[in-house]
Amino acid sequence: MKPLTSLALAAVLLAAPMAASAQMSASPNGSEAQRAAMDRLAFMDGEWRGEATVFGPNGPMTLTQTERVGPMLGGSIKVIEGRGYAADGSTGFNAMAVVSWDARANRYGFRSWAQGYSGDYPFEVTEDGFRWETPAGPGARIEYVAVVRDGTWHEVGTWVAEGQPRRQMIEMRLTRIGDTDWPAGGAVAPAP
Repeated sequence: MKPLTSLALAAVLLAAPMAASAQMSASPNGSEAQRAAMDRLAFMDGEWRGEATVFGPNGPMTLTQTERVGPMLGGSIKVIEGRGYAADGSTGFNAMAVVSWDARANRYGFRSWAQGYSGDYPFEVTEDGFRWETPAGPGARIEYVAVVRDGTWHEVGTWVAEGQPRRQMIEMRLTRIGDTDWPAGGAVAPAP
């Protein structure tokens, strides 16, 4: 074995236990910066219910919309589930999202799953809520702007494409109906 290769191999073998040790000593509850960033979104926590109107090619469709939002990993991430119910009680819409804080990039991360699609999307906290956006075809996007105050969550999604008029895609108005221990509550115990 060449001396340089031996030195490289030795460095890797020595670094591996140190890297594993550093990972093991990291907090299972995330960092202080992550928890502080999620504290800015505490206004979202709880269970919400109201009406959502989706403006599609066949005209508007109204759903009973629910959202449940709660912290995970010691408050270092925020988990969101949205469900839209048709008049007959069937689920017409279901989405899941996770908001996190990336201290290295100094920005929020927003990962969403809905209607067979998923992705990482821009997300920012505003003075009275939040905003995020998702791609919506070539050169188009949907901008979502939410205002959350006094127990009311009002969110509007607007389709935007250069050179075309803006079109409202969805509007929801929800009322906070209570606290929730979801998703952290009911964790599996270590022993029966």
